[in-house]
Amino acid sequence: MATYVNNLRLKEIATGDESGTWGTSTNTNLELIADALGTGTEAITTNADTHTTTVADGSADAGRAFFLQYTGTLDSTCTVTIAPNTINRVQLIENATSGSQNIIIKQGSGTTVTIAPGKVSAVQLDGAGSGAGVLDAFTDLQLTDSLTLLGPVLTIGDAAAEDTKIVFDGNAQDYYIGLDDSADDLVIGLGSTLGTTPAISIDENQFVTMPKKVTASTSANISQVAITSSSNAVAWDSRAAANAYHVTTENTTFSAPSNATEGAIISVEIAQGGTARTIAWNTVFEFAASTAPTITAVANKTDILAFRYNGSVWQEIGRVQNLAQT
Repeated sequence: MATYVNNLRLKEIATGDESGTWGTSTNTNLELIADALGTGTEAITTNADTHTTTVADGSADAGRAFFLQYTGTLDSTCTVTIAPNTINRVQLIENATSGSQNIIIKQGSGTTVTIAPGKVSAVQLDGAGSGAGVLDAFTDLQLTDSLTLLGPVLTIGDAAAEDTKIVFDGNAQDYYIGLDDSADDLVIGLGSTLGTTPAISIDENQFVTMPKKVTASTSANISQVAITSSSNAVAWDSRAAANAYHVTTENTTFSAPSNATEGAIISVEIAQGGTARTIAWNTVFEFAASTAPTITAVANKTDILAFRYNGSVWQEIGRVQNLAQT
């Protein structure tokens, strides 16, 4: 009696069987081997939550193909079971379904592989029977030479709550670029462990922190940011608007700057409009002799003031007044 207990479910003729017809079975086997080296497409029933692909005994089917594409329309994640659960092989599987849903590839009660819509995964079916699992064949993939990416996008991570990084393994020193997921910071640093000796950190507000000395070969430019007055008060974010300017529209008071950091330096250009306005200051601003200056009360004139935060108050470190605007 013929059997099919192999990874491609080919017909294995018993000794002495099929006298005079074995050539037909052999040719069929050769055709199925060729199919297994090619591509196949299998449709999942619309909106199905489960689907089974069975590699048939000794006859053609899409599930035998090395590159297997699943199509159909889904409204939820679909679990695809590949049978029999004794098949041990590697396949490339594409989730070509519509509906923006994942498919989960399984074989038995073991591990599974999730494939996002529009993506392809290389999977290993371990063929262990009822407890069979599916593994991602490219887990811990190692390349011994260069890798060229022809597409415009390289995605690292799967939206899970975990850190991701690229490590540059040098002869004398390592460097990394990574996402600190808990802090939502992009970090460039020394070493191979994310968070170790950071050199540059960028947070979700695009604020940049560089804990060490920065050397610029040309002049450094801090973009000027407008700050406005509302209800006779000016809100000043010292981190977002370190180089600020304010065009007067009403008599106003500069409130205590937010995001104050010890050692920070900020400056503001106060430009009078067509009508001169008065300017007052929160008590966190400290001036010479603890006396706030009188801002030039002349239309179309400008005063510029600079402050440094000592951890308690913003101390004035510079002042130029009564400047022409043109």
